[in-house]
Amino acid sequence: MLSVLFCLVVAVSDGDTLKLRCGEPGAYRPVIVRLGAIDAPELGQPFGQRAKRTLAALTHRKTVRLDCGPTDRYGRPVCKVLVAPASCTDSECPKTLDAGLAMLSTGMAWWSRAYRSEQAPTDRQRYGHAESEARGGRIGLWADAAAVPPWKWRAAHPRAR
Repeated sequence: MLSVLFCLVVAVSDGDTLKLRCGEPGAYRPVIVRLGAIDAPELGQPFGQRAKRTLAALTHRKTVRLDCGPTDRYGRPVCKVLVAPASCTDSECPKTLDAGLAMLSTGMAWWSRAYRSEQAPTDRQRYGHAESEARGGRIGLWADAAAVPPWKWRAAHPRAR
């Protein structure tokens, strides 16, 4: 089931997790969401802090549109996160910049192919292309020929989470 929310990003936990404030004034509720279809380096691995800073630059203290699907194994909604482009300074700007796609384009995350079936076909194509372009251009984490995907890093460092 897909739900759409507009929320304020109040903190960035890492390169693929946001803490938000959703709801109306006086009735706010905290929400933690996972960006769908990407996996950013963990904070303790190379590029982890940089991925967090990149996501923060895109989203922190901004209102975002969340298109959420099912929850992950930790109970967090998994969402496509859309934000107004930095070039638009009006508070009413449309939320058209896909934060997950931007993380892939800047070489700060891997495309989670295991979850591609949860994406629209056009998003699968865009995400795959963005990762491929970043990899080919040796952008971000792809500058490291031995970059370790976070799922492998987590398996080797189970207590680091």
